Amino acid sequence: MTSIAAVSSYLPDTVPLASLQEQVGLSDVQLRRYQRFYGLADVCRDEGGTETDLLLRAAAKLTELRGQEQRVKYVLQARTMPSPLPYPLTSVGPLREELGLGHAAGFVVSHHACASGLLAVDMAGMLLAADGDPDALALVLAGEKACTYRTQSIPDVTVMGEGAVAMLVSGEDAGPNRMLGYAARTHARFHSDFILGGDAAKDFQAQYLPGLCEVVVTALEEAGCGLDELALVLPHNVNRLSWMGVCKQLGIPMEKVFLDLVGAAGHCFCADPFLNLQHAQELGRLRPGDRYVMTSVGLGATFSAMVFEH
Repeated sequence: MTSIAAVSSYLPDTVPLASLQEQVGLSDVQLRRYQRFYGLADVCRDEGGTETDLLLRAAAKLTELRGQEQRVKYVLQARTMPSPLPYPLTSVGPLREELGLGHAAGFVVSHHACASGLLAVDMAGMLLAADGDPDALALVLAGEKACTYRTQSIPDVTVMGEGAVAMLVSGEDAGPNRMLGYAARTHARFHSDFILGGDAAKDFQAQYLPGLCEVVVTALEEAGCGLDELALVLPHNVNRLSWMGVCKQLGIPMEKVFLDLVGAAGHCFCADPFLNLQHAQELGRLRPGDRYVMTSVGLGATFSAMVFEH
């Protein structure tokens, strides 16, 4: 049984979306659409920090890790983009050493792009189950720098933020958030381009709604949970408009979708659903026994959903 035993997050200071207009290549019309219809207002950016800095700041808030370092057997870094540096120059090595986890096996998960965070949690649970040690834990980290023109936005969809998360995952039914179901489907015909254009972009837009709804329903079926039982949806924070269509298709009230961070952080790569989990817990939006679903979509294109019980 895979459980998220603890989660912490780091959100850098925000900048107004309008101040990034030229940087991300938005026309005046696009900027107004992003603000008025997409719900994008501010984006979190840490101008002076590296990727390692971002992740260390999230991990520093994970108080449950202190004194438990020897229990951590795996460190998984979920990334949207493949690591820009070869091992051991990636963030994983410095993170393990700085956190006192040099004894743990560490690696990067990027196969599902922005959905790689959910994949990393599932992989952590499988590794821990195979390990056989009921006390073993895995540390999952997510958060990236929007450091190039092509990684600062998804055209006509969203703008990228630099929030980060750190999670302790258990292979036992011992955490406050236990996983009940997981579904992921990759539509490989979209693999060829990082940023789609022309007919491919139109095809992806047409696939987006049914693709996301399909994995949500499949994950709920695996969890033995109905749509009417969901207390909350913790989404990927691309924009508000996209969720209007999903909610209409599935019959989920919009107020059940936690969209608080869309306008306050932007789309933070793999970290979104876990940032939402930490903030929803902090705000008391989840009560014991509540069932909720996390979602993410990665370019390439992978649609993912994961059901938990709080």
